[in-house]
Amino acid sequence: MAAWTARGRNKIMFGYSLNYLMDMENAVIVNVEATPTRISKEADATETMIERTEDRFGLKPDRLAGDVAYGTGEMLGWLVERNITPYIPVWDQSRVAAEGKFVRADFDYNKERDLYVCPGGKELRTSGTAHDGTTIKYIAKRIDCSGCPLKPNCTTGRERRISRDVNQEARDHAQALMETDAYYQSGVDRKQIERLFGEAKNILSMVRLRLRGLSGAKEEFLLTATVQNLKRLANHSTTPPPQPQPMVA
Repeated sequence: MAAWTARGRNKIMFGYSLNYLMDMENAVIVNVEATPTRISKEADATETMIERTEDRFGLKPDRLAGDVAYGTGEMLGWLVERNITPYIPVWDQSRVAAEGKFVRADFDYNKERDLYVCPGGKELRTSGTAHDGTTIKYIAKRIDCSGCPLKPNCTTGRERRISRDVNQEARDHAQALMETDAYYQSGVDRKQIERLFGEAKNILSMVRLRLRGLSGAKEEFLLTATVQNLKRLANHSTTPPPQPQPMVA
């Protein structure tokens, strides 16, 4: 299995989200998970499904496609750490300039020294503390900013501050992939999973759950995914073999 896509859908499930992990090449559902209806749970479900599929079947994707809900630093860091290429859109507010001010991309990051260098050549350092477990703040010296001729283009505060995600390298990697043809193709291929959700709702009548609780949702979602895979297996097995082509003298 080279390329997988993950997706959660909750509009039809009344309190629970149906999460699929699908092989994009064959449109086969490789794992399914039920979660409470919260977007933050979709990324957690994907990690669970990937690990469970690898443990049970020895299958692991080379790359994963998903929508912006999966573009968190934590999720991207988890994927990159496992050598899974993330074809996932990343929303980075730091790239949007405020009133003509410098953005983080205008500052050079020194990985070895773990600091930023501003356009004026001054350093922004950090204590290394990750606020909320996700963000590291880098701060310039107030004396460096007070007399800097670039300050009007930099900050209205007494000193410039920059925030960096603890998984910023993974975020930068995912953003760079967004400029590739492979990323574009993964977005096209990922539409297959939407057809699975449409099939579950419109053909298999998954408009409401019949069993109660999260355990009941898991059972119904698993049965639905099983039926969908069996339909594809039946279609594949009944495909007639290719006919020999006539010889032309």
